[in-house]
Amino acid sequence: MATATKKKASVRLQPIGERIVVQREEVEETTAGGIVLPDSAREKPARGTVVAIGTGKLLDDGTRGQSQLSAGDHVLFSSYAGESVEIDGEEYLLMREDDVLAVIG
Repeated sequence: MATATKKKASVRLQPIGERIVVQREEVEETTAGGIVLPDSAREKPARGTVVAIGTGKLLDDGTRGQSQLSAGDHVLFSSYAGESVEIDGEEYLLMREDDVLAVIG
């Protein structure tokens, strides 16, 4: 008997306008003293990597402004920025480019 394997659909997340998609960096599960932190006690990091960028902000004259970010940039953002989205078991943040505070060089 043949067994059918179910392939996982690959979803591509393309932001619109001035929005970007960021994947958060992983959080350390233990403190420097070796104490293991539960999920509820861990603070979500405000750092991540830009995965995708939109087409840019629509300007008053009808043109699109070029984004200051590019895919692969490591960024800092405010703790409450963006909307959390889960795709294929991975968590991403969908936020405005203005929510990014700095690019880590």
